Amino acid sequence: MKHPGITRRHVLAGAGAVFAGAAFSTRVMAAAPPPEAVTPALIEAAKNEGKVIYYTSTDLPVAEKLAKAFEAKYPGIAVRVERTGAERVFQRIGQEYSSNIHAVDVVNSSDAAHFIVWKREGILAPYVPEDVAKYYPAEHKDPDGQFASFRVWLSIIAYNTNLVKADDAPKSFADLLDPKWKGKIVKAHPGYSGTIMTATYQMQRDLGWGYFEKLAKQNIMQVQSSADPPKKLDLGERAVMADGNEYNIFQMKEAGRPVEPVYATEGSPLIIGPNGIFKDAPNPNAARLFQSFSLSREAQQLIIDVGGLRSVHSQTVEKAGRTPLKDIKTMKDDAAAVEKESEAIKARYTKIFRV
Repeated sequence: MKHPGITRRHVLAGAGAVFAGAAFSTRVMAAAPPPEAVTPALIEAAKNEGKVIYYTSTDLPVAEKLAKAFEAKYPGIAVRVERTGAERVFQRIGQEYSSNIHAVDVVNSSDAAHFIVWKREGILAPYVPEDVAKYYPAEHKDPDGQFASFRVWLSIIAYNTNLVKADDAPKSFADLLDPKWKGKIVKAHPGYSGTIMTATYQMQRDLGWGYFEKLAKQNIMQVQSSADPPKKLDLGERAVMADGNEYNIFQMKEAGRPVEPVYATEGSPLIIGPNGIFKDAPNPNAARLFQSFSLSREAQQLIIDVGGLRSVHSQTVEKAGRTPLKDIKTMKDDAAAVEKESEAIKARYTKIFRV
C-alpha cells in the first residue's frame, strides 16, 4: 500500500518476518510480558474510560454480536465498531497515524501481514491475556505478545441449492472453468478484502495466474468484500461463488437459507485474523479488557456458534453439523509472501479481470 506513514514494503525489507502454515511468527524483539488476568482494578479503570474503539474487517453482524456480548458482561463500557474491508482498515490506520491521530484502541484484520507491519513500526502494545498464554498454540500468538489469532476461517466455493443440484455442483476450482458456469459466478476483490488478498495469493501460487485468466472469461460478477459473494448467492443473483467467507455460508445455511459450502479438492485458502492493541490507544484499559474478552473461551465459542468462525482456543468446541477443520484440505498461509507481493497481486488481478 502506498500512502504517507505506515507502508508495507519498507517496513518488511530485511525484517525476516515469516508466516508459515496456519500460523505466524515474527522476529522476536523482546521477551513477551507475563500474562495478565482480568482484575477488578482493570475493570474499574476501563469503566472510567467508558468506551473502546474497535477497527475490524469481521462481517458487521458478527462484530456487533461480539461487542454486545462484551457490553453485557461489562456494563458501562460501550464498544464502537468501525467495520470495513481489511485493506481499508490498513489504509485508514496508516493515514491516521501519519497525521498523528490515534483513534483506534483494538484492531482486527483479515490480512495477517498487517500485524507484521504494525509491529515493525513499533505501534502495537505488548499484552498477553491469560487465556492466550494457557490455551493458544505457540504458532497462533506473537512471541512478543503483541497480537494473537482472534479468528480463523476459509475462503471457499459455495452454491445456491435452489439453482444447482448437489450432483451438478462444482467440486474443485477447476470445475468453475466449465462453460456451464459462464455468467453464473460471483467473486470478491483482493484490492478491498484482506481475505481475498490472502486467498488470491494462495491460489495463484498453487494454481498459477493462468487459472485466473481462464476464470475471467466466465463473465464473473465482481464484488468487493468477502462477505458479498455469500449474499449474492443467497439472493439467487448468482448460482456459484468462487471465493468468499465460509462463516457467512455457515450462518446462512443454519438459518435455513439455500446455500451449501464446497471444499475444493485442490485445497481451500486458509485465512487468519489476529487482534492487537495499539500503544497509543485512547482507551488503554478498555482496550486490554476488550482484548482479553475477545480471546477468552466465552467470546471464542460465541464466534464459533453464532459467527460461523473457527477458533484455535483449545477449550472451544466446533459446532455440530459443520465439517471439522482438521478434515478439510487447506492451502498454506504465508503472510510475509502476501506482504511482499500484494501490490503485484492487485495490479495483475485488476488487469486480468479489468476491475
